[in-house]
Amino acid sequence: MLDRHFIRNNIEWVRESLSTRGFSLDTEHFTRLDSQERNLRRESEDLRRQRNEVSQEISQIRQEEGDSSRQVAEMREAGERIKQLEGELEESHLELRDTLARIPNIPHESVPVGKDEQVSQIIRSFGEPPEFGFTPLDHVELGRRLGILDPGRAAKVTGARFTNYYGDGARLERALINFMLDVHTSVHGYIEILPPFMANRSSFFGTGNLPKFEDDLFKIEGTDYLLIPTAEVPVTNLCAGETLQEEHLPLCFAAYTPCFRSEAGSHGKDTRGLIRQHQFNKVELVRFASPEDSFDQLEILTRHAEEILKLLGLAFRTVVLSSGDMGFSSAKTYDLEVWIPTQNTYREISSCSNFMDFQSRRANIRCRSSEQKKPRFLHTLNGSGLAVGRTWVAIVENFQQEDGSVIIPEPLRPYLGNLERIEAREIPSLGID
Repeated sequence: MLDRHFIRNNIEWVRESLSTRGFSLDTEHFTRLDSQERNLRRESEDLRRQRNEVSQEISQIRQEEGDSSRQVAEMREAGERIKQLEGELEESHLELRDTLARIPNIPHESVPVGKDEQVSQIIRSFGEPPEFGFTPLDHVELGRRLGILDPGRAAKVTGARFTNYYGDGARLERALINFMLDVHTSVHGYIEILPPFMANRSSFFGTGNLPKFEDDLFKIEGTDYLLIPTAEVPVTNLCAGETLQEEHLPLCFAAYTPCFRSEAGSHGKDTRGLIRQHQFNKVELVRFASPEDSFDQLEILTRHAEEILKLLGLAFRTVVLSSGDMGFSSAKTYDLEVWIPTQNTYREISSCSNFMDFQSRRANIRCRSSEQKKPRFLHTLNGSGLAVGRTWVAIVENFQQEDGSVIIPEPLRPYLGNLERIEAREIPSLGID
């Protein structure tokens, strides 16, 4: 959430900055709500001060055994108006807060200005896409032939955009989770956390998922809980309402969770396979940083996500997103895009973002150094390290062999009992071959 005082004092600059991401700030509406709330608050405070003064006057008159009926009437009238103002002020505050909650973050000055991905910039790349001496199969067809992937039965059990993994396919998914967590905790220094897989509405508000993205979320009927679309929600809100010691920053967490997304508005997109599922696994990286350090921390976090792809030997590129292509809460985002052979293109496998104080203001997360008396909002960052299902897809497609087998990247082999390749294995009881 943006600071209302900052918007008020820089309203035209804010309007122009937000326009670069396709958002039209209604300056008249904001100014009216802001002025209304401030005027009501000012009147309420003036009346309270007046009532206190009259109360002291009444006390003095009564000590002198005088007539205080006029002052008592004034105080009663002030009290009734204050009560009325409390209701008006609460209503005005909620309307202003709802307006602020729907305004996206301001793009950082280093972000390319443009309405979509056409303006996003590739800043570095790693590896070369593989060349095949045969026609490669996509991960769905290859998974079926190997007996490791079965979207059909998952659709029968649940519905479209769910899948079942079998045998070495399930082991590969589990191996990737453990491998990613081990690298991020043992090498990169993150603290592992296994958070709840659902969170309350207050937590979703804190990260910016609510109120704007209500339709993208799965709700638990009869409760205040929603299924998380990413570990960003529970991990960022670990410190909601708290003040952290700045000397302890950055705080760095790595979390595995399943993620649940309704994919509202994405009908017809990536309906085949694992690219866009209602449920998928992800390892998330979250960092709490001081305001002066957060953009350095974004570079570190992005390099950590890149390292997983490098270790696995997958070709990828890193893209800084344009102002119009970023997420609602982000001030700057790097996307990591991995090569998918059968799509003949790079696909997003991680987004690494600096939200500055946008989320911490919503979740009330502050920091204070030993030299500061007044706390301030810290900066939050997160990134996928990585989306596990898409990494599974990239490995199966990039490392497939002409005989239909899939070579396992060496760093993963210890997590698979030193298995070197996945080969077709019939599962008689299910008839998968």
